[in-house]
Amino acid sequence: MRTKHMLFASVAGLVGAAQALSAETLTVAYYGGNWGEAFDACVAKPFTATTGIAVIAEIGNSTTTLSKLQQQAGAATIDVAYMDGGISEIAEAAGVLAPIPLETMAHAKSLLPQAAYRNGDHVFAVSAGYYSLGLTYSTAEVPSAPESWDALWDEAYAGAVAIPSPNNSAGVPFILFLNDLYGAGDSTQDAVFAKLATLDAGLLYDTSGAASNAFQNGEVAIGAHFNVGAWDLIDAGLPIGFTVPKEGVWATDARMHIVKGSKAPEAAAKFIDTAMTPAAATCLAENLYLGPAISGVDLPADVARKLPWGETGSVADLKLFDWATVNAQRPALTDRWNREIAN
Repeated sequence: MRTKHMLFASVAGLVGAAQALSAETLTVAYYGGNWGEAFDACVAKPFTATTGIAVIAEIGNSTTTLSKLQQQAGAATIDVAYMDGGISEIAEAAGVLAPIPLETMAHAKSLLPQAAYRNGDHVFAVSAGYYSLGLTYSTAEVPSAPESWDALWDEAYAGAVAIPSPNNSAGVPFILFLNDLYGAGDSTQDAVFAKLATLDAGLLYDTSGAASNAFQNGEVAIGAHFNVGAWDLIDAGLPIGFTVPKEGVWATDARMHIVKGSKAPEAAAKFIDTAMTPAAATCLAENLYLGPAISGVDLPADVARKLPWGETGSVADLKLFDWATVNAQRPALTDRWNREIAN
């Protein structure tokens, strides 16, 4: 009998240990490279220091993470997922996200109104910070910071211009952004496609990395590139500049989500709450040049000038599209691009 009791005690102990281990870890899906390093340093490590809960990183891009969440439906192993705007809405429609209980989070009162993404009566995503597609240029080839998007069509840079293709997440929103500038928002997009057809581009890039490489290697002189990629090059000492033209910039954000079926929903909520602290927002602005999604963040001028809206702007100056609208137009605009621009 004693052996049997000891066996039951041992089994109970193992179960208890497994439950304790589960309670002490949180699996968070976020991007690789310097993005992952920044999320780890700015959010994960402070979260662990405060709660004692270790963060297990699940590295991948937004589409990879979404695929994992769909595969894990009903048996989630990821608790919190970072995904970009656009993919975020697809994930919500796929039913793999849980509501985010902002009402229970101490720092949610500082969240900007547009940084909480809602579907009906619940929040399904919270912004982790904004980044923009502005004008990036070679300071060796372009004598002064361009003031307008018109600079892309300057004959001096013919054959040395880079813009995103629809295969890049920025491509379709960029077409819509230019349509507002050059097509007065015409639903046919005829004017903007006619304008794009006159652009002597040297690179229609599918990935942001390809754009960074082209600027780094001197293959292009000017183009549309994200502030986060441009400032990486500038801070590395390369002769590159980044500017917000007078017409403004298109922007999006990285977002945080609680995964449906998470075994640690309370810890997941605490993780997101940690990300909404001024310390986390400041750290991400310094390391990734992300514009804070919360109010009350004071940044030095050298950091502020690297934000997606520039040194004196704010999130109100960004052009933020409804991703449901963007995603609905993506197939038709991609097909038209392939027929009229890519050939």
